[in-house]
Amino acid sequence: MAQDVKLSVLDLAPIRTNGSIAETFAESVELAQEAERLGFERVWYAEHHNMATIASSATSVLIGHIAHHTQRIRLGSGGIMLPNHSPLVIAEQFGTLETLFPGRIDLGLGRAPGTDQLTFQALRRDPRSSDAFPQDVQELQGFLGTESRIKGVHAYPGFGTKVPLYILGSSLFGAQLAAQLGLPYSFASHFAPDALHQAVRVYRETFQPSEQLSEPYVIAGVGVVAGRTNAEAQAQFEAVRRDRVARFLGRGRMAPGSTEAPFTEEEIDMLLESPAGEQVLGMLKYTAVGTPEAVGEYLQDFARSAGADELITVQSAIDSAQRLESLRLTAEGVGALRT
Repeated sequence: MAQDVKLSVLDLAPIRTNGSIAETFAESVELAQEAERLGFERVWYAEHHNMATIASSATSVLIGHIAHHTQRIRLGSGGIMLPNHSPLVIAEQFGTLETLFPGRIDLGLGRAPGTDQLTFQALRRDPRSSDAFPQDVQELQGFLGTESRIKGVHAYPGFGTKVPLYILGSSLFGAQLAAQLGLPYSFASHFAPDALHQAVRVYRETFQPSEQLSEPYVIAGVGVVAGRTNAEAQAQFEAVRRDRVARFLGRGRMAPGSTEAPFTEEEIDMLLESPAGEQVLGMLKYTAVGTPEAVGEYLQDFARSAGADELITVQSAIDSAQRLESLRLTAEGVGALRT
């Protein structure tokens, strides 16, 4: 990691077991305020639907709420799943945010629907919407600029705000599109690690400068579980592993009103050893676990290996207080390397 590599945060807005959505929003405010105090670059929130464990479905509304409770840190979407929306509506939403909080808003865009097929139908979207993603990105870019691609149609608010766009991805498609349009590229290596190095290489080799960006800019996602001691961090990471498998493989059990009991500890033990469990755990491949010093060194090596200009960290601890402490320890470990 170069000495000037930036650190950011992806807040998945997790709804804790036996917790409430209101508590999640309060925790997200606290996390953003602490990230701002510690000097992190930005906090992003992801659009997910029909997930009983994630509270960031109304992404632009949550960004506005967090912005009201912070002063300087950049806030944005990581990302808005554009196939779920018309570009005009997103331009209006983020144009409103940029007008209210000038110079602080990012618009990260994803091509996947961010949900299952039944929920996609409930969103009233055509399954072929993702095919138009490149055109929709350019249409959105026009609405946020001053040259609309649809004659006589403009975004108010949005017109002329030039909210910076970021392409999110976990495959070569996003890398190629970001390079073609001259936009920053954010790779979702915190949950889809396999194509990271190839995608970044393709992006950098084929990048074409644009009005927004003169040189390639890569953001890579990475999990973090930092503790004051290695034993403490490892214990928290084991809890993360168990929680991740239970959430992904027992999604219906987590939903409100479910008649199915949560997995027992013995059932989770078996899931961890199953092929499905191993697949879920593979999503955690790029996770820094350990003391501040160990986490700082891991992030340094990861950024260098990934060719990243910025790391967007997912503070994975299950407990909200531990998540805040992990954020502080991450800043401490990286700060020590910079002095």
